Amino acid sequence: MSVNERIKTLRHFLKLSQIQFAKAVYISNGYLAEIELGNRRVNERLIHLISSIFGVNKGWLQTGEGRMLNTAAEHNLERITTLFKALNPEFQDYVLKQIDQLLDLQNHGISEGTPERVP
Repeated sequence: MSVNERIKTLRHFLKLSQIQFAKAVYISNGYLAEIELGNRRVNERLIHLISSIFGVNKGWLQTGEGRMLNTAAEHNLERITTLFKALNPEFQDYVLKQIDQLLDLQNHGISEGTPERVP
């Protein structure tokens, strides 16, 4: 099965129309139709988008090996990584500081309910 066929298989598995799937990955439904028919080559950008948006295992999408879908934790990590890379460096530093503060709160047992505001 080709990557083009796996994209079609994934779309059917997710019970999405071509229009819905294409919109989610920022391509036209005509372009998606051409991909599914095998008339268009699938590039790395599209593989990355499909993987991060739908939680698809990149290895499965590219080669057919492994599970179709990542676990929720793997999907979240991949999404966080994608979003983090899109931030400017000063915002990346801010995010890292916030994560450090959340870990500090968690490690001190303040994980129940709404955490207190950290200065």
